[in-house]
Amino acid sequence: QVQLVESGGGLVQAGGSLRLSCAASGNIFSLSVMAWYRQAPGAERAMVARLGSFGTTAYKDSVRGRFTISRDNAKNTVYLQMNSLKPEDTAVYYCALHHNSGDYWGQGTQVTVSS
Repeated sequence: QVQLVESGGGLVQAGGSLRLSCAASGNIFSLSVMAWYRQAPGAERAMVARLGSFGTTAYKDSVRGRFTISRDNAKNTVYLQMNSLKPEDTAVYYCALHHNSGDYWGQGTQVTVSS
């Protein structure tokens, strides 16, 4: 069973930065695609960034150039560095692990960007 625990959310002013972390249990982390999603009130959950086991990345158009996803396989941890934050980035951010054995989700962490 894989468990994901996110941390690093909070309240920040527009233009500021935050770094989200997601620590995974188990032994499939290095073999998995890791991703960050977000869900704003009244909106569907949407992918923000993903990182394959071989390093391939993909980003939502609106965050490309501002957000960076990275991973540390030795620590079973994935990060999302968020710079130049905007009020429209306000959402609950979820970490996800995608593997042949299934999809696993964290509990979510709130990010609020004030104008």
